[in-house]
Amino acid sequence: MPLDRCAEALANDLAALREKGTQKGAESVIVRVLSPAGGLGPRYLLAGEGEKPFLKMNSNNYLGLAGNPEVVRAEEEATRSFGAGPGAVRFISGTYEAHVELERRLAAFHGREAGMIFSSAYATILGVLNPLITAETVVVSDELNHNCIINAMRLARPKDKQVYKHLDLGDLDERLARAAGSCRRAIVVTDGVFSMRGDHAPLPEIAAIARRHDSGFPENVVLVVDDSHGVGAFGASGRGTEEYTGAMGNADRADLLVGTLGKALGVNGGYVVSRRVVVDFLRETSPLYIYSNPITVGEAAAAAAALAILDGPRGKDLLGHLRAMTSRFKQGLAALGYETLSGEHPVVPLMVRDTAKTTALVRHLRDAGILATGLKFPVVPRGDEEIRFQISADHTPGDVDATLAALASFPGRR
Repeated sequence: MPLDRCAEALANDLAALREKGTQKGAESVIVRVLSPAGGLGPRYLLAGEGEKPFLKMNSNNYLGLAGNPEVVRAEEEATRSFGAGPGAVRFISGTYEAHVELERRLAAFHGREAGMIFSSAYATILGVLNPLITAETVVVSDELNHNCIINAMRLARPKDKQVYKHLDLGDLDERLARAAGSCRRAIVVTDGVFSMRGDHAPLPEIAAIARRHDSGFPENVVLVVDDSHGVGAFGASGRGTEEYTGAMGNADRADLLVGTLGKALGVNGGYVVSRRVVVDFLRETSPLYIYSNPITVGEAAAAAAALAILDGPRGKDLLGHLRAMTSRFKQGLAALGYETLSGEHPVVPLMVRDTAKTTALVRHLRDAGILATGLKFPVVPRGDEEIRFQISADHTPGDVDATLAALASFPGRR
């Protein structure tokens, strides 16, 4: 069947993306990883770049566990024993002991009754919100929530959708007050850590607002927190934004907490923890769980190994080093006269506030062997253009200083 007219339309759509500046373009292809040496962390060789080594300053691998020998060994051993893939969805024959054990450990780590893993954190949010959103639900969401939350709201059919100004608790309070009495259920959904900026939600205050309006909804105000960037990177023991903000008690914590296995834990997949009845309901109703294969047995075993490291003395050491490298980098940016945002999370935005300058700085860094992510208008509002740096426990003082030196040599710095 000819595809000419459709292909032409798609080509026009791609041209429009280029014109708007939102096309992501060619991806950097990693062909080899160089082990840490000489006081520097891992380096990466890219297709088309020969033997030139690159430093990743844009990885979600916050604790460096993706390359941890124990984590890798756990995946290899489980794969040899059980095969490369699960072979079926969970309810047919795709549930292995490693999946069940990982869910148990995640629930215990977060102090919840039950846990449930999905193929990714993106799938988790879609798979959690859509079954919970009914025709008599109002969904209230922070305006800077992740794309997965935005798309979950688009796909669902609630009675009402409300978006409150970023971290504006007065706006959240007003929107819940207006919706009270008109819907049976309210769902307040927020990121724990906001991925673009590294700032975080004040969870105890949000929970207090939810409690204040709870009686106005026969089926409660339900608080859902996606802490994919928080778990393993935030809080004294890596329990994320709940721990960092003091929301670990039953009154302040999320009713449903979503996390990822693919960032600080270094593996792949997503999960939700909550009360057992909620998890049981989701197992019966979430299509992204029911009709999708789970993560592999090897991935589940690797994630359990990573979680064991995080939840022990070595985890505290990694978190301490991560905080030290984040502080070193932020202090270095300030000394160079660059603008950043306050906060302790290893997402460190360098506020450039100009699209052309952001493009030039990303290119300058790449020429210096440093990979960083530029966020430009219209991806972010005009005037909020930035480079999003992400610090990892893989980084050494030498890595941080090399990045700062490259930033210092940028001709357009001042």
